[in-house]
Amino acid sequence: MPKGTSGGTAVARNAAASETARQEAAAPPAGSRASGRWFGSSWHNRVWWNTPRLVRGLTGLCLVALLAAGTAAATVLGGARDGTDAIGHQAAPQVVRSADLYFALNDMDAQAANLLLFGADPDYAALRKATLDTYEQRRAQADSDLQRVTEAVAGDAAGQRAVQTVIGDLGQYEALVARAQLLEDQAHAQAGRPSADALASYRQATDLLRQRLLRAVDAVTDVNAAVVEQNYTDQRDALAGGWWMILATGLLALAALALLQRLLAVRFRRLLNVPLAATTLLALAGLVTALTLTSRADHQLVVAKSNSFDSVIALSRARAVAYDLNADESRYLTDPARAAAYEQSFLDKTQSFARIDGATLATYDDELAALAGRHRADHGQVGFGGYLGDELRNITFPGEQDAAERVLSAFQQYQRDDRRIRELNAQGKLKEAVTFDTGTTPGQSNADFDALGAALDDNRAINQRAFDAAVATTDHDLDATTAGVGAAALAVALVLTALGVRPRLREFA
Repeated sequence: MPKGTSGGTAVARNAAASETARQEAAAPPAGSRASGRWFGSSWHNRVWWNTPRLVRGLTGLCLVALLAAGTAAATVLGGARDGTDAIGHQAAPQVVRSADLYFALNDMDAQAANLLLFGADPDYAALRKATLDTYEQRRAQADSDLQRVTEAVAGDAAGQRAVQTVIGDLGQYEALVARAQLLEDQAHAQAGRPSADALASYRQATDLLRQRLLRAVDAVTDVNAAVVEQNYTDQRDALAGGWWMILATGLLALAALALLQRLLAVRFRRLLNVPLAATTLLALAGLVTALTLTSRADHQLVVAKSNSFDSVIALSRARAVAYDLNADESRYLTDPARAAAYEQSFLDKTQSFARIDGATLATYDDELAALAGRHRADHGQVGFGGYLGDELRNITFPGEQDAAERVLSAFQQYQRDDRRIRELNAQGKLKEAVTFDTGTTPGQSNADFDALGAALDDNRAINQRAFDAAVATTDHDLDATTAGVGAAALAVALVLTALGVRPRLREFA
């Protein structure tokens, strides 16, 4: 074979292919009748849909499909980022702050009641100082929480009204407590026997707290909890629909690229168009990445809201109710005239913490013990409701079950302590009841209550860490870097598509 024959044959074949394509664009098909009736005929369609027009049309479809897929991914993932921000950085923390404010106010009132219990009895001098210190700590915490709550409800008219109620009433409450303390100091009263004037002032304070302050704070908590719930529902719906939108537009882009690749292979006898192949791989990688990120965002949203936040808020409310229980216990001893009302209030809040329908203070401990025993034998059996029941039905994370079990055990012990206080008081042993109620020695009521508070804090911390981790994961997945990489990939895909068809179209110039 003469030198150069193979190369010359290839050149001739390519030239022939180009010539054939040009003839296809310009000449009628073989055997057509020159009758002049081309409009509406198959020949007219073939002229209109010649190779250049087909290439340009499919190229346009590819570009539009790529843009649609990129826009869908950006919209869905951007919405997921904004929704996570609204829940994870705004509404959910606000609910926790409101619950913490509720807790701080309750404990302030419990400490105020304890101060009246101690009177001027020198046996309680150390406890009185510690109680005053705790009262001041809770007051500072309440002021800090209130400031943050105020900032968070700046755009919410109902929330602002509730916060203004708290701001106005909190100052009045603190003034009434200060007056009660002053009158008690002046009276040099015995332990458990506050002066009539001091008791009257405290009654005004605690009534203001229970009837206005706590209700206003609870209203703010409920509003923000509803915002979290609505955002969660909307975001999950958006992610579910968005996943399918991304899939549909992504498959359209891949199908359009495949058709264009096929057209070029058939019409130009090219087995592979490298730029289009690269675009196809890039589009496939982008589709898989976008679908994965959408699924991850949905999963982390479930972890943050259903698995974590629901437990965080249940435990936050449980802690606030527990401190209100403790305050009712001290109120019960402080104010004999209202003892029955405070006893009923204690039972009502006990039921909020761990509800057992039909139980009374006389039967509650035994009924709870029976239900707790069945639960410990089978953790899937939770026979009581309330905030603790909600938490025990939502165990998700390592260590959470053990932490919740410690809350249950501590709550049972605290309830038994309460019955002991009431028994001592009924026997006329008021000072012994006060000592047992306020004592911090292991085995005394406040020591066991501190164990309950610590167990609640530990349990909540597990869920709070999981919530923070889920929000941080979504923040990282959908940060500015991810958006930038996605935009750059889309731009590259568009450019590669244009580069892939440009040499072929130039053959028709």
